[in-house]
Amino acid sequence: MIRLDAATVLLQWAVGGLLFLWVTTRAREVGIGYGWLLRGIYILMAAGALALGLWIDPVPVREASSVAVVLAGGFALAVSIVRREAGVRGEHERKARKVERVAAMTGIERTYEDLTAGHGEGSSRGPEFPPQLDLIAPLVGVPGLIAAGVAAGDPALLSVARVLVGAAFLGAVSDAMLLGHWYLVQPGLARRPLLELVRWTGLMWPLEVIVLLWPTGMFSVLDGTIDDGWDGMLGWFWVACAVTTIVLVAVTRAALRERYYSAVMAATGLLYLAILTAFGTDLVARAVLA
Repeated sequence: MIRLDAATVLLQWAVGGLLFLWVTTRAREVGIGYGWLLRGIYILMAAGALALGLWIDPVPVREASSVAVVLAGGFALAVSIVRREAGVRGEHERKARKVERVAAMTGIERTYEDLTAGHGEGSSRGPEFPPQLDLIAPLVGVPGLIAAGVAAGDPALLSVARVLVGAAFLGAVSDAMLLGHWYLVQPGLARRPLLELVRWTGLMWPLEVIVLLWPTGMFSVLDGTIDDGWDGMLGWFWVACAVTTIVLVAVTRAALRERYYSAVMAATGLLYLAILTAFGTDLVARAVLA
């Protein structure tokens, strides 16, 4: 039903990752470097999708969307670099509160503005990066994913649903893992942004499983109607990946309830495993159903 090709997978990953980058940046809490990191990664993925698509099996609309994602992501990255001195409002507010607490304890009257004068921080240095720019790249990538789904097989609606849901599922879990690492760079960051991405991963999981089970889907592999070439082993491997993914999401949320900073690092390690099982959930099923 669906051909699994690298160009579609890379474009899916890039579009989903950029979508959930916007989910994070819109709150203006995470440092500006996080956006640079993710935009750079996903721009390269979209460029890889373009190159592989043109080389192996071109789908014109998909390749045009890949170009648009690269340009839109590059524009957002350029604006973010130009406006880097303004920083991020939420981070400035957190640092200002910390300075105020220290001043209250020591009796030394200093403000955050005093400490950052001349260091290129604060809203007085110019306008911040507008998070809405991060929404452009995933939006222009959606037509390409729809075209890839239509070209992949019949029924087209189910194929498109699998591509779009898979993009969001893989993007959410990937961004969650990358954000977990960002806490090493920004250790005072609240856990809300990470919890939000973990919650989105959990919300996307049932949709991912449903579209992959929908006939003709993984039920046909499990009952032997579709031969996976491994005497049914890949079907049960898919079940193991799907179940393990949601268990890891639940354990990650439980870990983030702990007060200690090490809980964030534990959650990040769990998300490493969740990426592996999430990709197994999505890609193994689509390869078997090809």
